[in-house]
Amino acid sequence: MDKIANLTRRSALFRAIREYFYDRDFIEVETPVKIHAPAPEEFIESVRAEGDFLRTSPELAMKVMLADGFERIFQIGSCFRADEHGRRHREEFTMLEFYARGMEYREQAQFTAGFVAEAARRVLGGESVVYRGREVDLGSHEFITVEEAFRRYAGVSTQEAERQDRFDELMVTKIEPELGRGRLTFLTDYPAGRASLARLRADNPAVAERWELYIEGIELANAFGELTDAAEQKARFRAALEFRAAHGMHPYPAAVEFFAALDRGLPQSSGCAMGLDRLAMIFCDADDIGDVRSDG
Repeated sequence: MDKIANLTRRSALFRAIREYFYDRDFIEVETPVKIHAPAPEEFIESVRAEGDFLRTSPELAMKVMLADGFERIFQIGSCFRADEHGRRHREEFTMLEFYARGMEYREQAQFTAGFVAEAARRVLGGESVVYRGREVDLGSHEFITVEEAFRRYAGVSTQEAERQDRFDELMVTKIEPELGRGRLTFLTDYPAGRASLARLRADNPAVAERWELYIEGIELANAFGELTDAAEQKARFRAALEFRAAHGMHPYPAAVEFFAALDRGLPQSSGCAMGLDRLAMIFCDADDIGDVRSDG
């Protein structure tokens, strides 16, 4: 497909996604792109902007909205991550992020599979797409836990991978290439030490209510059953800031508004962030994000 055809299909994809959310009583929102205090993340660096930062995600601002009473919200907009370049990375990219009160994290995965399949039907005329020579059924999905994936594809447990300090290496080289083959794969239940902003499972606190979505080895989305414990969230932020300082990353001010929202009470909810450029790549059978963006 040429660039005009790709961008036309991208537009149709975005429209289909928006209509799916509108039909299910989500409110489309817009939060600031230039922010004072990003969420401290250990392996994602922000872009500085006149003393502030360009958002790496709208996550904290949208969680403040949940605490203020909003129940179902989504937004599509630009996010920024420093020094990210390549076929599947750009410093500026388009993200879909959405949150729902009372939606359990596995229920949210089913919701996500639903809008991918519905978008395929509206945009492609069916649920099947050929991506890089392989047919993918976008109407079919599976769940596999991180522990199961490590044992199946890397031949070790997650505990052993962590002990060897090879978790990230094995994830990239052995596991991710096997995920999403022919259908959507939800990689679920990350070890507690990799919970990020997800809460731990009440019935198994060794793992977190977290999943990532893959299609043909491409990571598309990251989702949490949201952590609502203010003290625990603040402790995780402190640990992340210490990691960033030790590795020479940007220092961040305290996320005052977000902490105030936590203290008011963040409702039980789940949230998901999806890279829409990557989803557009799959819908267009493109090999580079630049093929589905107007900025190349």
